[in-house]
Amino acid sequence: MPSLPGVYQFFDSSNKIIYIGKAKNLKKRVVSYFQKNLNSQKTKNLVKNIFEIKHVVVSSESDALLLESSLIKKYQPKYNILLRDDKTYPWIVIKNEAFPRVITTRKIEKDGSEYFGPFTNYKTVRMIMNMFSGLYSLRTCAYDLAKEKVDSKKYKVCLEYHIGNCLGGCEGLQKENDYNKCVSNIRDFLKGNLSTSINYFRTEMKIASDSLDFEKAQSLKEKITLLLNYQSKSTIVSSSLNNIDVFSIQSDSTHAYVNYLQVAFGRIVRFHNLEIKKKLDESDEELLLLSIVDLRNTFNSNNKTIISLFDFKKVIPAKFVIPKVGEKKKLLDLSLKNVSLFKLEKLKQVQIVDPERHSKRILNQMAVDLRLQDNPVHIECFDNSNIQGSIPVAACIVFKNARASKKDYRHYNIKTVEGPDDYASMEEVVYRRYKRLIEEKISLPNLIIIDGGKGQLSSSILALKKLNLDKKIAILGIAKRLEEIYYPNDPIPLYLDKKSETLRLIQQMRNEAHRFAIAFHRNKRSSLALNSSLDGIAGIGEKTKISLLKKFKSLKKIKELPLESLISEIGESKAKKLMSFLNSTH
Repeated sequence: MPSLPGVYQFFDSSNKIIYIGKAKNLKKRVVSYFQKNLNSQKTKNLVKNIFEIKHVVVSSESDALLLESSLIKKYQPKYNILLRDDKTYPWIVIKNEAFPRVITTRKIEKDGSEYFGPFTNYKTVRMIMNMFSGLYSLRTCAYDLAKEKVDSKKYKVCLEYHIGNCLGGCEGLQKENDYNKCVSNIRDFLKGNLSTSINYFRTEMKIASDSLDFEKAQSLKEKITLLLNYQSKSTIVSSSLNNIDVFSIQSDSTHAYVNYLQVAFGRIVRFHNLEIKKKLDESDEELLLLSIVDLRNTFNSNNKTIISLFDFKKVIPAKFVIPKVGEKKKLLDLSLKNVSLFKLEKLKQVQIVDPERHSKRILNQMAVDLRLQDNPVHIECFDNSNIQGSIPVAACIVFKNARASKKDYRHYNIKTVEGPDDYASMEEVVYRRYKRLIEEKISLPNLIIIDGGKGQLSSSILALKKLNLDKKIAILGIAKRLEEIYYPNDPIPLYLDKKSETLRLIQQMRNEAHRFAIAFHRNKRSSLALNSSLDGIAGIGEKTKISLLKKFKSLKKIKELPLESLISEIGESKAKKLMSFLNSTH
């Protein structure tokens, strides 16, 4: 689960939704259901019946609230509380009529009116409507103010006119064009464009000031200040984003992952994730086309606008949009975020449930990223370790099917190199390793990784050439500073994406080889220190030293032993001589 806002669904064993919830942080919220100390018996019953969990990521907590509401109303899960008044969230609507009213509603009608929202908090709606009342003289009556009815003097002004809240359009005291200017400003305001209203009031304020109507100019100045101070925390989406399907796709070498979002009235009303197993080497474009046809048929969608990464208008009768900016681009980004998280979730599950598929996928990707002819099923990695040339050692670690094969790890004491010479040490170890594999007729690796840059890599290639293996085994070096990948006879390194699984696996092997070499070097230093410290003690022979070395590893541990333990290990006479020596010299 991602630590992002979204909606989660709990399914029972019959694939029926039994609970839908929203969360500011999906991971924390869902984890909270699976604690040992649940207090509510109802929650325990809910958790007991959970068979599968699905989730969708949204942009904000407010969006999660809206999506949760629409899904609960649609599916009515057993464990969800249904609102008693069954009301939806409020919208602000500009009515399609003469002298349009600006009102709030919870019901959207197909009457040509413009709807803005929905708003998750009615306090925000009330604040905006109060602001409109203070800024503009809008009518509140429900009269039909068609021109012929106004001209016939059918209506009389009401109290709202006399207290200055309305300018009397019902009696023709206000021109419809002037009223519509205010409505246009409100429309821009609800779309997030406050500059139209601010410029309008500034123009009116200057006119009033030039006319020496300072009282009106001051009133207009206060309205400008009110607009400048206004900052809406709610995301207002125009209901023009209606009846839209959104599709996105990501894939790897074996599977593709598709996300589908259905949008109506500016909000998500349906989401679905789909995993597709590749049969051949199909492209993302091919798989997405098949998915769009299948999902639209499954969910009976006839939406005429489709937001996608590709244009399929030649085969699907719809308007395809590949947005670059704006609200539609945000929708596509949201779908891409969901498909990315869905893919990550599936890959984590596969790693646990089907490790063979997980390994195959990673090895396929490695072959592509590293330009290898075959999947590197068997990889070996080498590293050297020494301190200023003293006690030089090396290590070879082995990975098979992208997993450590520790039984095949090997340590090496450097035998032919004097002083700190990493290049010569690497050449010796690589040569010894593969000479022995050839002699013992053991299978060779598909890939060799050398911990080091061009120098260590060149030395390793010299060793392979001596054995006529330089054309048979792929080899590369990884330099630590910038994680450059070096190839034989190529001075320009390869830089892999820092987040790629290929680089992560190479780093894991490099770090494991380093750890293994350092551990061996440390043990060698301890052994030499203990061995040399026990030299020259009368009555303590080579066999006793080896016995002590294997069991206790260091002088410090031997010194901390009680005499009785040491006696039981090497006998009373030797134990007393050893303790006497240690107490007198350390």
